[in-house]
Amino acid sequence: MSVYVRPRIPGASIFFTVNLQTRGRDLLTREVETLRKAVAQTRAERPFRIDAWVAMPDHMHAVWTLPEGDADYAAQ
Repeated sequence: MSVYVRPRIPGASIFFTVNLQTRGRDLLTREVETLRKAVAQTRAERPFRIDAWVAMPDHMHAVWTLPEGDADYAAQ
């Protein structure tokens, strides 16, 4: 079982990777507009800064920074 280490530092910058359950598919690039809309909606509800982001066909990497005073990484 994976053990996730989440920072509890307000305003922290976090690097993370997200994989599709089935690797080798092209869902993230084929549906990139849907992904952008979902992230925009999340940012409207729970603001954060996107410092870097790359979406590849079956996974993505990102660096997000929480707002000052916000340490609730999991909510974003």
